[in-house]
Amino acid sequence: MRVVKAVHALKPHVSDETFELGLAKFLRARYDLQSRVALYGRFASTDSDVDALMRRAIWRACCKRFGHGVQIGVGVGFKHPETFEIGDGVFIGAGAYLQGRMDGTFRIGRRAWIGPQSYFDARHLVLEEYVGWGPGAKVLGSEHTGVPITEPILKTDLIIRPVVVKRHADIGTGAILLPGVSVGEGAIVGAGAVVTRDVPAFSVVVGTPARFLRWRDGHDGPPPERSSPHGGR
Repeated sequence: MRVVKAVHALKPHVSDETFELGLAKFLRARYDLQSRVALYGRFASTDSDVDALMRRAIWRACCKRFGHGVQIGVGVGFKHPETFEIGDGVFIGAGAYLQGRMDGTFRIGRRAWIGPQSYFDARHLVLEEYVGWGPGAKVLGSEHTGVPITEPILKTDLIIRPVVVKRHADIGTGAILLPGVSVGEGAIVGAGAVVTRDVPAFSVVVGTPARFLRWRDGHDGPPPERSSPHGGR
């Protein structure tokens, strides 16, 4: 075993170039949203410096808010980027897919790190600052009622439940967050865990469904009381 310094979260803040901000402003003024999204396809699948620049410019032209120093990997897909609010220094890994909703909310706080192949059902989703999101981890923000039983489930109404991941939390590789859960500040969700209930701050949860394992080093207390699914709602 060896211990090395972190990289992403320790990078100094760097503002994007003025010409890049101007390019995004031009794209927003010149093209409608559908055309901007279509243009993105030309630069999504290759990784030259120009491709990376154009991905940032197009995202900035599409998003509700878009910070400085954002990195967008190859093959990142999205839907309804006009609802996205992305903070400074966010990293979005290759092949991630961010599915917003036309009347939804999707906020990613500064210096969040989104692993490759992640999936976000971003109907009402907030990731606060310095959140780590492991490769292949997923979040669902909605589910069908299944009522009435005589109808195909896909025809029944959707229930949208907010999902919040508080600052400094870390979501393990391949974990799944179900609708309505909240992950507390500084909590760790283990790899492959399925989160069906709120996760207390500074706790470590593992398993399917996720259960309390221990408190993080430096945080003491009795095991938390068992909460109901969907954060008690």
